[in-house]
Amino acid sequence: MAASDNEEMDFEEPQVKGKRKKKDNKAESGKKRLKEKDAEMEQLQSTSNGDINTESCFPPTFSVSDIKNKQRRHFMFMKLKQQKKKEKSDLKKKRKREREALGDKAPPKPIPKTIENQRVFDETVVNPEDDEVALDEGTDEFSSYFNRLTNPKILITTSDRPRGRTVRFCEQLATVIPDSHVYYRRGLALKKIIPQCVARDFTYLIVVNEDRKVPNGLVLCHLPNGPTAHFKVSNVRLRKEMKRRGKDPSEHVPEVILNNFTTRLGHSIGRMFASLFPHDPNFIGRQVATFHNQRDYIFFRFHRYIFKNEKKVGLQELGPRFTLKLRSLQKGTFDSKFGEYEWVHKRHEMDSCRRKFHL
Repeated sequence: MAASDNEEMDFEEPQVKGKRKKKDNKAESGKKRLKEKDAEMEQLQSTSNGDINTESCFPPTFSVSDIKNKQRRHFMFMKLKQQKKKEKSDLKKKRKREREALGDKAPPKPIPKTIENQRVFDETVVNPEDDEVALDEGTDEFSSYFNRLTNPKILITTSDRPRGRTVRFCEQLATVIPDSHVYYRRGLALKKIIPQCVARDFTYLIVVNEDRKVPNGLVLCHLPNGPTAHFKVSNVRLRKEMKRRGKDPSEHVPEVILNNFTTRLGHSIGRMFASLFPHDPNFIGRQVATFHNQRDYIFFRFHRYIFKNEKKVGLQELGPRFTLKLRSLQKGTFDSKFGEYEWVHKRHEMDSCRRKFHL
């Protein structure tokens, strides 16, 4: 039967399947979680002025690394770091006020712990005034130089086919060391070069090695009887690469400063560096070559000092600058196969203790 026009038709809503209800619930829960996170981030940002302590936001056993949200974790880490820095500065100011209040009765300042003053005791550290050390110095390979029987004469060479940076480094090194001459290898072996150097009265042979167009090694061979030291070279800065450098060095003989060569091995290395330069420096030139040993790294600097007045002295770095790390010390001249080594750098010994040094 057909329904009349006056009768209202009743329509039933279609039944919604269970999967669609689950999707709607997930979407609503996801939006709810995003709103909660946004509210938490706004609360955290509102506490950035320090009104609420961050320790009250989390239990004492909670760690910032447990926060899953990356942005929130980074924000909390920076906030905790800033809070620790503020607490440290407040404590420092408090101690300063206490010392000013006590005046002369204030206790002495504690000595900060550093790797240098926490150095492991080394039996080879010697006193320069020791009689045994003086006897060894009088009979070692450098005694003829310190007794003024020989004058230094140095030959500087490179590895085969050197690049421009290595060549410039050798040329600038020759301007620092007086009476030094730069020659190229031309494919000759060091065993053939050493007899020729001895025949021409050279007292040192310096070989600058390179890797990937950068100087990375230096062989220092004392002639005619050795010893031979092999160094790793790093942080080479040529004169053009240095800011606020002075004018090019003059031909005056520079002064030599050796710092912190305290052990028997360091004593030998220091005497090796000292015998590169002539005995009597020209103080008119006001030039100083410094070898500074710190944690077995030898830093080389070349300066010119200027007297501003009776109390103040200014320094101009002339360059080049570089850092040396001793790899081995060999008796006699260079011999890679049958040479006898006095000392060889062992990496596992250095890694086992950071406070153990050899120079």
